[in-house]
Amino acid sequence: MLDAYLQVRRPQLGAMPTVNIIYVDNGFGLSRDFRLLAEAVNANGCDVVATALTDRHERWRRKARARWLIRSQRWWRRMTSQRIPKRFDLNVMLEHLWPQYFDQARYNVALPNPEWFDRHDMRFLRELDMIWAKTQNGVRIYQQLNCVTYCIGFASEDRFDAGVTRQRQFLHLAGASRIKGTTNTVNVWAQHQAWPMLNVVQDPREAKATPAAANITHCIEYLDGAKPAEYARLRHMQNSHKFHICLSETDAWGHYLVEALGVGAITLTTDAPPMNELVRPDRGLLVPYARTGQMALAATYHFDEQALVRSVEQAISLSDAELEKMSTHARAWFLENNRTFPSRVGRAIQAVA
Repeated sequence: MLDAYLQVRRPQLGAMPTVNIIYVDNGFGLSRDFRLLAEAVNANGCDVVATALTDRHERWRRKARARWLIRSQRWWRRMTSQRIPKRFDLNVMLEHLWPQYFDQARYNVALPNPEWFDRHDMRFLRELDMIWAKTQNGVRIYQQLNCVTYCIGFASEDRFDAGVTRQRQFLHLAGASRIKGTTNTVNVWAQHQAWPMLNVVQDPREAKATPAAANITHCIEYLDGAKPAEYARLRHMQNSHKFHICLSETDAWGHYLVEALGVGAITLTTDAPPMNELVRPDRGLLVPYARTGQMALAATYHFDEQALVRSVEQAISLSDAELEKMSTHARAWFLENNRTFPSRVGRAIQAVA
């Protein structure tokens, strides 16, 4: 029924649609999301326009009168028979909804992160033509809100380097995130001095004191991927560890988790959606959760500490042949996912119109 509705009711996009990607250029995940999405959109023969936002736009989005202003503008145009020419065929809004740009495109799509989708976004949900979701978990969340939803998945950077020697050590890239289970992971590790080295990399803004343990190193430093020397260090770390600890409580799309699969690491993650959509038993180890919570629209899952103990000991006990098999599966999934991402985006663009 939906396909028939779209075909009959809506005009098709032009031969070379113009897609305006609207995002906050934060230098972190959102900037990376823009770059990867722009490449996929461009691969489908579309003209890509970047609308990079700042904190000023974020403050405007949160204003109580924002919805009133948008509706007033539309009412005025109807009353005066004025229409603003559409600059773009399609707006794609990353993470949040930006109502000041709705009227600039024929169609409006959001590519949100449910854990950050707040009450300000909810005010404008009905203005969208479609939600693009990164995971099936995202599809379920937005379908429950009666949104037309299409799963495009996503992609991540390929940081594989075959020339780096892999060590039987564990890496935890905490970054600046508060929802990667860092504190509990370090506390569990400190209780098991016989375990291999755990190397933790964490942004100074979020770093906390860690227990003194000979098998834990805590690198309190922000490694800027835009700087070649720091990017090289980060990439070397990712490739030199055979195991990555990625115990997210929730994640719309965990780049650090998918990049771990990409370098062929054995990835330990939370056995809950959407993390267990990306890591399956043939390419990683799943750690059951002990309790749940809520973060905006997303459920959060806090890993079970005793389950982590069992998973780490299972990882340590894996033979070289078993490690190689899982690593090969992880790398193969990553390559296939990245290869098919542009075609999934292309089908989503067509589904809008």
